[in-house]
Amino acid sequence: MLLTLVYRSHISDSVRPASLAEMVSRANIENERRSITGILLFEGMHFFQLLEGPEEAVDAIYSKICSDQRHNNVVVLMRDYAPSRRFGNVGMELFDLRHHHEDVVLQAVLDKGTSKYRLTYEDRALQFLCTFVQAREKENYLEILPADAWSFIADEPLKPEAGFIFPEMKDYNFTFQPIVDPLSREIISYEARLCGPGGGSPMEYFSALSGSNIYEADLRSKKLAFALARKMGIGDKMLSIKLLPMTLVRVPDAIGFLLREIVAHDLVPEQIIVAITENGVATREDNFATALQQLKASGMRLAVDDFGAGSAELLLLTRCQPDKIMIDRNMICDIHTSGPKQAIIQAIIRLCSSLEISVIAAGIEKPEEWMWLDAAGVCNFQGPLFASPRLNGAPAVTWPEIKQEYTLMNQNL
Repeated sequence: MLLTLVYRSHISDSVRPASLAEMVSRANIENERRSITGILLFEGMHFFQLLEGPEEAVDAIYSKICSDQRHNNVVVLMRDYAPSRRFGNVGMELFDLRHHHEDVVLQAVLDKGTSKYRLTYEDRALQFLCTFVQAREKENYLEILPADAWSFIADEPLKPEAGFIFPEMKDYNFTFQPIVDPLSREIISYEARLCGPGGGSPMEYFSALSGSNIYEADLRSKKLAFALARKMGIGDKMLSIKLLPMTLVRVPDAIGFLLREIVAHDLVPEQIIVAITENGVATREDNFATALQQLKASGMRLAVDDFGAGSAELLLLTRCQPDKIMIDRNMICDIHTSGPKQAIIQAIIRLCSSLEISVIAAGIEKPEEWMWLDAAGVCNFQGPLFASPRLNGAPAVTWPEIKQEYTLMNQNL
């Protein structure tokens, strides 16, 4: 199968641009040996390359490209399949944009196209190339430091009182995980997630229930979340609890129950965030909208959880106007290398900025994911990079500290 792969990267400081001709000459030999064709552009700081060939061969070359120290911040812009090659007669050709006008470069690229695959400006790969040549997306080239530029230093965890126990703990528990602003070293809130007695999935608990009992159990379980939060001593920090969307509709006086339990555990409504997903919201829409209005009127905040995992979140934003959204882990995984994910997340950030909705990036595992999202404008994060969930207690937070040798580099980015 013929694969087309397009990527962008940043030249390393140690590389002399004068050495590019020799680099391309070697790449040309290797590409011809592997039956790979392509175009390489360079504008003094960034590379843009289009590679075509058998999928296994392109993937092998790209793996070597990613480990090449002569460049960094490698981002895949397009990975697609085509019926025939765009550049059948080229092993690797360099176009140095510092020495040629953009119109000359674009025409030269068009001239290199094969007769079988007539290049037009409707071709996606060529559109990416045009965008790079014309520098139309340069403000979105977010450069980040290497992962080893940071050390992560752990704080002490919040611990509940020794020996405490609640009757509900035989049926279910809660894990707690902080949401943090890493550079300010501030815990923004704690998220309490329902789990089975041993810390397993919520389904471990819900699977033994049926019908409306599920919604009743979902609501009443939050009494334990509030009790644990008080025992941990969260002070004036916010506490996020997750509810099944229809719990607010199916259980009479659900909001009244939450308010009574909040007060009973020395908390205030304004520090409680109720997180929902769009799953199950489509039924009884009027009742659901009324419940959300009552929730906001009570002083509690509203968040949309796992944003990006379902299919109706944008419609949900028009209906409920949440205070916060938590972007799903699958949208964030390796975002520093994925052009499509970067474009989507940047659009979400712009959308939420227009609506004054706070964005939380959930499931952060790698320093590069955090750095890219921070550069894109996200301030609040959750994930094992900073703290993993802890059963019935808040874990220690590991705060990032930049290593001295990278301080100046960070100022230049």
